[in-house]
Amino acid sequence: MNSRSATIVAVSTYPISPVVLPDLVVKGARGTHDRSDFLLVRILTSAGVEGFGEVSATLTWSGEDSVTAGRVIDTALARAIIGQPIAGPAVLSRRMDAALAGNPFAKAGVSTAIWDAWARTLDVPLAHALGGIHRTSVPVKCSLSGDGPRLDETFHAATAAGFGAFKVKVGMDVDTDTARLRRARRLAGPDALIGLDANGGYSPDEAARALAAFRPSRPAFFEQPVRPENLDGMRAMRGLGLPVIADESVFGIDDLRRLILARAADVASVYVGKSSYLERAMSMAHTAAAFDVRVVLGSNGELGLGAAAQTHLACAAPSLDDAIPSDIIGALYYEEDVLETPLPMNGATVSLPDAPGLGVDLRPDLLERLRRADRALT
Repeated sequence: MNSRSATIVAVSTYPISPVVLPDLVVKGARGTHDRSDFLLVRILTSAGVEGFGEVSATLTWSGEDSVTAGRVIDTALARAIIGQPIAGPAVLSRRMDAALAGNPFAKAGVSTAIWDAWARTLDVPLAHALGGIHRTSVPVKCSLSGDGPRLDETFHAATAAGFGAFKVKVGMDVDTDTARLRRARRLAGPDALIGLDANGGYSPDEAARALAAFRPSRPAFFEQPVRPENLDGMRAMRGLGLPVIADESVFGIDDLRRLILARAADVASVYVGKSSYLERAMSMAHTAAAFDVRVVLGSNGELGLGAAAQTHLACAAPSLDDAIPSDIIGALYYEEDVLETPLPMNGATVSLPDAPGLGVDLRPDLLERLRRADRALT
């Protein structure tokens, strides 16, 4: 059989709930992230090629988790793609959209598995299959939250993992946020990169007042200072001299178009999960580049498979902002990972695997569980 003409014969999933390392638990304006109810996804083709993905979703942020993702994959997405050719992942994306409205993170997990299988079929790294490799390593950062001794613990855990660039969670109370940033600056020293992430928690007036109070601590950027729908407020923040990153304001290509027309951000945070499909995330990166908007890779606390997908996307993106590290944390964030061998990352950078597809392997125990859970075409 010509492997490039192979069809998808099975889709299987397996839920996993990793626990965040206690010292790295993130508390922000949208709640606390101390564990993740994720879903691993496996695609099998008629040529025997496997592809893997990860649904990296949390109810408090994306409105999805392993339970919702498992149901829609079983009842809609698997049925839409089983029996279809693996070649042309974008065609499979259209079939999934026709079968299911919304649920971008569930779709992204399946899309990653499809692209992984397709790149393995072509015997090339996923970044190459996405259009080409612009870089082979990506700078990364870690989120800091908490106050007083708790912030100290988080910082020391992050630096022990190798991180040297950070973003501080703000957007709750201007005075306590200012104190938190000052403490982070004292801990990190005068030269470390420290940005701000408000998760849309401020009103425009609060954001402007906060930025004035933050300036002595020399933040490097301001991520989502006001509510996602307030593009006028985002544009106003750009006039205050600090790069503005749009995160919750940008899920899909339509959001990005509105952001560009409103001139509401300097940088767009692109996620594998938010975009639904890897090829659409790449389209967002190309669209941003065409209008001189830079991109960073945002995070929903991905595990190793999700972090590998982030890395390939970042290395294929033409307008990645190398001055603002991306949020690729992978195994460094959890008590355990899903990969047999960790993604090559040291806390400062993550490197592009050079093997076909995602270039990583699942732990044998998890692989066996996925294989036993096949929903095969009958």
